Amino acid sequence: MTDLMTRPTIAPPEVLSPGDPSGKTLRQKLTDAVPASVARRVPAVVLPLIPIGVFLVAWHLLTENNVVAWLRFNRMPSPDAVLQALLARVSSGSYYDDLLASLQRILLGFGLAAVVGIALGVLVGRSEVARMTLRPFIELVRPIPAIALVPLTILLFPSSEQGIVFITFFAAFFPVVVSTIHAMDSMPKVWEEAAQTMGAGRMSLLFHVIIPGALPGIFAGLSVAMGVAWICVVSAEMISGQFGIGYYTWQAYGLLDYAGVVVGMISIGALGLGTAWLVERVGRRVNRWLPRAAR
Repeated sequence: MTDLMTRPTIAPPEVLSPGDPSGKTLRQKLTDAVPASVARRVPAVVLPLIPIGVFLVAWHLLTENNVVAWLRFNRMPSPDAVLQALLARVSSGSYYDDLLASLQRILLGFGLAAVVGIALGVLVGRSEVARMTLRPFIELVRPIPAIALVPLTILLFPSSEQGIVFITFFAAFFPVVVSTIHAMDSMPKVWEEAAQTMGAGRMSLLFHVIIPGALPGIFAGLSVAMGVAWICVVSAEMISGQFGIGYYTWQAYGLLDYAGVVVGMISIGALGLGTAWLVERVGRRVNRWLPRAAR
């Protein structure tokens, strides 16, 4: 029994590296060699590539073998054809004109919707008179699809550019105003009562307690509004636009350039991803007091 208690423990061969006096495993040494910031970013870069790679491989196999089942892939352009069309499109100056036109419309319409929607949502959330007056009208107009307003915008606005911006504003406005109202309603009353106990005035309470406390819910609505705005601006460009990425996609379809249609779809997705990322980054910066914002 004494020999067993005093006998030194010998680690398995995979635990200790040969000739390593520190006793660290190979995984530990690799972890120490890679900076922590790089180690945190590797999953964020690698993991999104997995579904994209799987999608591209499946797309290539289905189009290469002309699979016809429930879906018909014999007429779909292959990834190689789309890549060639994308390279040709990127080398032309009109492509960037279309991207810039769509971005200008999105930023203008979404910006107006954010300002007006947040202001009106705060008013309805804080005033019972405004709630009784405006909330029924908001709920009455909200179910109307923004794209259904295209014929009216052609009649009302002197140019198609103004009409497309209005449609974008209309689409993004309701997610913002409704999320702002719900954020105001769901905020704990104890925050307001505590601030009033410490002598906070009405304006100080609004700008230092109410609005900051509602910002997480407001930015959730802004994120949804950005996606809806992209859907509607592209649809409006297809119907009444003269330039823009939606107009280009529709023109490619009219010319039976299906690879060009996919290029337009990819461009729309890339622009949507970039603007959604921008909204999320601004939201994390504004809501840095939240625990999840530090991740």
